[in-house]
Amino acid sequence: MADSSWLETFPQMSRADLTNIRKTLDGVYLSFSREYGEAIESFFDPLLQFLVWFEKLLITTPWWLVLMVCATLVYLASRSWTLVIGTLVSLLLVGYFGMWEDTMRTMSIITVCTILAITLGIPIGIFMGRSNRAQAIITPLLDVMQTLPAFVYLIPVVMLLGIGKIPGVIAVVIYGIPPVIRLTNLGIRLVDKEVLEAATAYGASETQRLLGVQIPLAMPTIMAGINQTIMMALSMVVIASMIGVKGLGQPVLKSITNQYFTLGLLNGLAIVALAIIFDRVSQAYAKRTQAHLQGLKHD
Repeated sequence: MADSSWLETFPQMSRADLTNIRKTLDGVYLSFSREYGEAIESFFDPLLQFLVWFEKLLITTPWWLVLMVCATLVYLASRSWTLVIGTLVSLLLVGYFGMWEDTMRTMSIITVCTILAITLGIPIGIFMGRSNRAQAIITPLLDVMQTLPAFVYLIPVVMLLGIGKIPGVIAVVIYGIPPVIRLTNLGIRLVDKEVLEAATAYGASETQRLLGVQIPLAMPTIMAGINQTIMMALSMVVIASMIGVKGLGQPVLKSITNQYFTLGLLNGLAIVALAIIFDRVSQAYAKRTQAHLQGLKHD
């Protein structure tokens, strides 16, 4: 009678072979980190210096001046006094409960991560929108980036760069960049071909069509991607605190390990307040952009 054990037990690689594969891959990555770790750290030094400077700027600037700047930016983006008042009240409450410095640290890293994600993501999304081959190659990578557990991002980054701000920034950007890439690609592809043909008929070059037609018409969709990127970056704040990123995430992590309910609740609500502010302001700006474009179409 033939051996039927494989019907009951799933056939799998031997433990010795699996261990050898793991050791080989770990050894390759460790060798890479030893060989190029310092070079990669020096490459990110300017970013670290900017991040440290920006964080110190927000912390050392008088609170009332920070509130004035925030209120001005919110009004310029949204033209809504309701949003301005809501932002001021939220930030005043955050400061009143003793979370001002941590909030400024979180705002600094979220701002830097969002700028990086936009700077890298929009060109990649445009490239995808103009090339089917690029879309076929990049889309599976975005699928992996969006479905891979957030903690997994921390492992290679910490092994390569250690614990600190830069590993946290890299992890947050990798986690948050897929939406802006996807929605930029979608926005570029949704631009009406007849509009592009009309621009070409008027003698517009490829660059002029991109900058003058495609990007402006795709801007509401791109803004939705930026909005989602900001939300995902904020959701990564607590996890990034595990590798030394200071801000609102560290008290939350401390409250989990020490079971401080109120500490975790207050800092969690501060993160929610920041998320709502960023969300409402970016949405209001996107709506204003869309209304402006619709007005131009009617004209």
